[in-house]
This record gives sequence, structure tokens and C-alpha cells, in this order.
Amino acid sequence: MTSIVYKTIQPDNAIKAFVENFWCLHNNSDEDKEMIILPDGRVDLTLFKADAEPLQIIRSGIETYPDRVILKARTLIFSISFKLTAIEYIFNDSIAEYLDYAEFLPHDYWSFNENDLQDFDLFCLKASNKIKEFLPKDVDNRKQKLFDLIYATNGAITVQEISEKVSWSARQINRYFNQRFGISLKTYCKIIRFRASFQHIKDGKLFPEENFSDQSHFIKEVKKLSGVSPKDLRINKNDRFIQFSTLRSK
Repeated sequence: MTSIVYKTIQPDNAIKAFVENFWCLHNNSDEDKEMIILPDGRVDLTLFKADAEPLQIIRSGIETYPDRVILKARTLIFSISFKLTAIEYIFNDSIAEYLDYAEFLPHDYWSFNENDLQDFDLFCLKASNKIKEFLPKDVDNRKQKLFDLIYATNGAITVQEISEKVSWSARQINRYFNQRFGISLKTYCKIIRFRASFQHIKDGKLFPEENFSDQSHFIKEVKKLSGVSPKDLRINKNDRFIQFSTLRSK
């Protein structure tokens, strides 16, 4: 990872209900870098530019399987990672059709331009101010509580438990998830639980810690969402699993 620079910034309190973090990634070498992006339940609005190429802006859908990508030499990426609440209340949109895909946006989306890639801190400030323009006056309490439960439990909660706690039928919740995000609530919770295992696996804890039923279930779910066993994920040969490469070892 010596040729890759990675940095994150946390959002301020005004937008943290909708934004998980801001992050930047820079391949400052003269060689392309092969990477595998793992499902993590986030929706990213991303600006990226390689040398001699125009600025690109994309918004990802939710990913349900590992995606192999090439980070071109001298590519710079600035991104906003959104919680799912932002899709309805910031974008007023649906990402169902972009499951496992990304949507290319206009090059001047949200008034961004190439100059915004010159300073990550200023980018975060500009993005934060833009998001604040879209903050809703009200949020459906059931939906806010639903997402609070998912994130607070790291996905280790059943659809029925959520339904009972938010007073919203499981059928209605799944209809909302499928129409808005293109995925069921149960599947999304599995992705969040998988992501919560990243640090444990990085630290060599190759056993379930996030309410998996047993060891074989843990291994099966990790293989399904990463393509490899927990052991191979921890080894992370050639730093190809970028989310693991950016975690700190304890």
C-alpha cells in the first residue's frame, strides 16, 4: 500500500444521520492497481480522475458480491459514503436499478469540478454544505428507527425483530427495501454483518463475533460475499482487498 494514499474524514453532526464518512484514495504510482471491492452496504458518490482524463462522477448502488476493478495509475478519488437514509431524504430517489452497478452522473453534478480534487478538506466542506441544502424537515420515525437498529446491531437482528420494534410490518419493510434499494432487508443486514467482521478478521479472529449461527455459517457467508475464506481474506495477498488494506492492525 506504499503507493496508495487513503484518508477519511467524519461528517459533522448536522449530516451524520445521512453520511457515514468522506474518503479519498490516490494511486500515486505509475502502475495500475488491481483491487477487489467488497460489499459494505454503503452508497458512494464518487469523483475520480486519472491523468489526462476528464473528471468522472458516479453514484454506486448497493453491492452484493465482490467486484474486481482496476485503479489506474495516478488516479485520484474523492468520495462521500452515504447511509441508506440519504437515498430517500437527500437524493429523493431510488437506486433499485443500480444494484451491483453504478450510475454515471453529469460532470458538474452538485456543482463539482476538477478543482475540487485539489484539496480533500475543502471538498468535504463543499460537499457538506451541499448536503445541508437538501436536509429534510421531517423523517419518517419508523424508517429512522429501522436504520438506527440495523447500524447499531451491525445487522445482527432479524426482520421480525425490527418489524416489532418499529411497528411496521415485515412485508411493508421488504417492499420498501426492494423498491427503494433493490434488495431485501434480510440480505442488507447480512452485508452489514459481513462488514462488521472486517476488523475482527483483520486482527486474526477467524471465528464468528457478529451473531453468525456457527463457524461453518460464518465461513459460508464470508465466502459468499468476498469470494474467499476468512483466512485468505486476512492474508489479503497483494493488498487486493482495498477495504482490508485501509484498516489498522491492532
